[in-house]
This record gives sequence, structure tokens and C-alpha cells, in this order.
Amino acid sequence: QVLLVESGGGLVQTGGSLRLACAYSGRFFNLASLNWFRQAPGKEREFVAAINWMTDRTMYADSVKGRFTISRDNAKFTLWLQMDNLQPNDTAVYLCAARLQGANAYAYWGQGTQVTVSS
Repeated sequence: QVLLVESGGGLVQTGGSLRLACAYSGRFFNLASLNWFRQAPGKEREFVAAINWMTDRTMYADSVKGRFTISRDNAKFTLWLQMDNLQPNDTAVYLCAARLQGANAYAYWGQGTQVTVSS
């Protein structure tokens, strides 16, 4: 069981920055990756970024590459998403998710944090 709790969302102007946090706790022995997704009103949930649990290798959606940075602090059991040069189409609920080894689906999800970018 893995518990994920996001924080750090808010209202920011176009071009601004926010840093989201996802506190994780529980049993990590079979984790494959920690991930950020987002869901805007009326749209499907979309992948944003991922970090491999064993190697720290990262990957990003094309829409955020060069603007967002995923990282983690194992000492603080926290996953981060640094978001720079935010645009109105980045407005969404941002969720963190954990994928287990050998699985394609994401087994654990946080409750989400709202990010609103004003134009």
C-alpha cells in the first residue's frame, strides 16, 4: 500500500512558476516509477512526467518538456514537480501516481491539487 498526498497548487499568472509536492508513504519495495498526471475540465487525464524509482531516469510529455522538472527527495519522502513558464493551458488538477513493477496500470493515486494559470 502506498499513500500519496499532493500539495502546492494555486493561482499563478502566465509565465509564473509553482512547485508541487507529493508526499509518499507506505511500502515501496515493488515500485517502478512515480508520476505526475493532470486533468483539465472536460478533458481526459494526461501524463505529465515520470521518474524511475530505481534509476531516477526522468521522462516528460512533449507539452511540458523544458518547462517542468520532476525530482524526488527520498530523505523527505517527497516527489516534486517544478513548473516554470506556466501557460493558461497548464490549468488542471495535478495528480501523482505510483506504478508497480511488472504492471502497466497505476496502482495508487493522490487526491490532486488544483493549478490555475491566469492570462
